[in-house]
Amino acid sequence: MKKIAIPFFFLILSISLTAQNKKWTLQECVAHALENNISVKQSELDIELAEADKLEATGNFLPSLNANSSYSKNTGLSLNPTTNQLENTTFGSASAAINVGYTIFDGLRNVRQLQRAKLSELAAQYRLDKMKDDIALAVANSYLQVLLNKANLEVAKSQNIVTLEQLQRTNDLVDAGVLPRGDLLEIKATDAGEKRQIAVNENTVKISLISLAQLLLIKDYTNFDISDEEYNIIDGGIADKDVSEIIESAKQTRSEVKIAQKNVELAEKDVQISRGGYYPTLSAFFGYNTRYADNDPLNREFVEQLYLNDGIGYGLQLNVPIFNGFAVRSSVKRSKVNLRNTQYQLEQTQLDLESSVYQAYVDANGALKAYEAASVALESQELAYQYAKDRYDVGLTNAFDFSQSKLRYDNAKVEVNRSKFDYIFKLKVLELYFGVPASELKF
Repeated sequence: MKKIAIPFFFLILSISLTAQNKKWTLQECVAHALENNISVKQSELDIELAEADKLEATGNFLPSLNANSSYSKNTGLSLNPTTNQLENTTFGSASAAINVGYTIFDGLRNVRQLQRAKLSELAAQYRLDKMKDDIALAVANSYLQVLLNKANLEVAKSQNIVTLEQLQRTNDLVDAGVLPRGDLLEIKATDAGEKRQIAVNENTVKISLISLAQLLLIKDYTNFDISDEEYNIIDGGIADKDVSEIIESAKQTRSEVKIAQKNVELAEKDVQISRGGYYPTLSAFFGYNTRYADNDPLNREFVEQLYLNDGIGYGLQLNVPIFNGFAVRSSVKRSKVNLRNTQYQLEQTQLDLESSVYQAYVDANGALKAYEAASVALESQELAYQYAKDRYDVGLTNAFDFSQSKLRYDNAKVEVNRSKFDYIFKLKVLELYFGVPASELKF
């Protein structure tokens, strides 16, 4: 038994450690968010409701079938259902009926209702697609923020290692009388400041990880972490496209435009449905009924009475609207007003989208220029730092000037990281507007 229990224990321990050490990739984060996000689940429920409306609209083309039955005890003067005579006695009676109805014509309202239900289902699907795009983008932004904070932390740690090495060298030169003790104090102050910045950066990383975990609805903040992958700038050619091309593609593919377009089509169907109230309604009906009473004067059996007392009714019913207090006219007018409103909303949505694309295009180009400028500045600051380090090592510059050069070099690295991830995110926003699905964005 022990031979079985020990391997089993280590297997469970291994699984537990693997789960705790899991590092989430961006793709896994996006997939998890789309599967568990509450807003996505609510949008999926909207689709189910739309499907229910479509099922109901489809049922309007089918005949209605209803059955009913009753049993009563009568005392005093009552109508005997089998003889149609009034009798002053106590007796029991039963009746049953089956009725079938079918709408032949109702101003095409049943047709319009089905068309509207299908449009509503499409609109619900577009709302779900937009929700998924928004969530994927939010997750990507939060994920890249964690990567940026981690990169800045690594910069701070690596530069502090250099400072510690310089501290030891400065201490040796001070002991040898080559440098004044003030230089040693300056380097120690730099070391203390860098250690404080490392602590601040570590806290920033933790906070950004918690924010991402909350976005993913993951409660185990302690063990949550992301994969330390190197994310490079991947441009599928979107930055080289003309902004007008991106705008036209956005108008064709973006869900917010499709939603607005479907709302216009839904409003048009509502106008048609309300106009159907002006037309007459023609329906057909068929009914079968039978009855029984326990005081039958001929003492006939239950089944025999049901057979002898049955009847059939069928026919057509025409309902012609003549005057209904302006109810139909008011309904048509409200539908037309709503139609104009949705048309304005569609126009506004297209204008807002055009403005958003322009802004995203300008932001992406500006972020690229900022990244390129930061990269050039980093190269210059690296050369300046190396020059200052060489001069400090031979005693040609003091510790303060050296520390300032190193600080500028550190800030240049941080700015390159910031501008890099800022450009990556804004580039992906532009790709989404161009019509690239969120699940196919490349990082």
